[in-house]
Amino acid sequence: MKRIAIITMGVKLNNENGYTRFRFLAEFLSKKGYDVDLITTSFQHWAKEHRELDKVAQEDYPFKIRFISEPGYKKNIDLRRIVSHRIAAGNLKDMLRQDGAYDLIYCEIPPNDVALAAARYAKKNDIPFVVDVNDLWPEAMRMVIDIPIVSNMLFYPLLRDAEKVYSLCSGVVGTSDEYAGRPFLRNKRNVPSETVYVGNELKVFDEGAERFMPELKKGEDEFWVTYAGTIGTSYDIKTMVLSADYLKRRGYDNIFIKILGGGPLKDELENLAYTLKGNVEFVGYAPYEKMAAYLKKSDVLVNSFVKKAPQSIVTKIGDYLAAGKPMINTCSSLEFREKVETDKFGINIEAENVEILADAILKLYKDVNMRKHMGEMARKVAEEEFDRPISYKKIVDLMEKLMS
Repeated sequence: MKRIAIITMGVKLNNENGYTRFRFLAEFLSKKGYDVDLITTSFQHWAKEHRELDKVAQEDYPFKIRFISEPGYKKNIDLRRIVSHRIAAGNLKDMLRQDGAYDLIYCEIPPNDVALAAARYAKKNDIPFVVDVNDLWPEAMRMVIDIPIVSNMLFYPLLRDAEKVYSLCSGVVGTSDEYAGRPFLRNKRNVPSETVYVGNELKVFDEGAERFMPELKKGEDEFWVTYAGTIGTSYDIKTMVLSADYLKRRGYDNIFIKILGGGPLKDELENLAYTLKGNVEFVGYAPYEKMAAYLKKSDVLVNSFVKKAPQSIVTKIGDYLAAGKPMINTCSSLEFREKVETDKFGINIEAENVEILADAILKLYKDVNMRKHMGEMARKVAEEEFDRPISYKKIVDLMEKLMS
């Protein structure tokens, strides 16, 4: 039986917040007969607190879980986080030395230094190493700290570690074409590469939506425009709040903006909404199944980013498409904007412009047939390209090729 390590610092375990990409992959490989270790951190990134490892040990998983110890941090961009990841990277190195007899190591990046510890161990021990690129550090960091010369110096270690990881990998998986291509930007290497969107499990999404939709009360004439995700620096939630006020002042009393999720700017933007007249509700964090119900109950979904955001095809896209609703996209990623146009499931608009967003909402508000067609196209794309039981087969095929 082949033994595989999957290394991730942000996985959702039972009853936690977080990403499920790597947990699903661990389960997927286990069902195929592989001996899988999911290696993750003792610190829960979204809750910003340490896991109760005894409770996790009592839960039932088809794979084994190994925990890397790290001290933790309070903010997403924080010196303490950099130090915490550095310590975690050292602890991962020690863990692999003690028991690292794997046939393949699959590791997410970022964190860059954690990935580098895994890549170096794999290289030294002649183990195939696959890097899963699901964000770009330090590029994303510049959204918060972008000071000429200073930022270059501050973020150089992150860039250096990323380039080393890319030079050592045996294969690449990216959550978009842009991310899958990033390792080859400065390292012209002949290694296999696949784009596999974060995606979701349509069956789980649909069952959750069906369960919770009856709980969500929506007036017959209410028109819901919804965002689900982080409320932080990269995301243009302020424009959504202001557009609600703009629409209300124009006489559209039945258009409601729903904001699902939490983040560092939630309180500030919620306070802004209170000072205005728009119909805005900050729902807060909703369990996945309830979020699915909100998305399906909505009329339009907004993939809302500021102009400088470096993100490409993010986690929420699979859920937005699964809901079968038209999408307004402000993300600047050329790859995703082309996909919106080619696959005809939404409208691309300029970010950070209140009137442009309001006009796009009104365009869809007034055209039932357009909403219906875009929603059908969205669901079609979700079924063909974002449903994990189908799309993740490409990851397994890449792994098996490297292990054979």
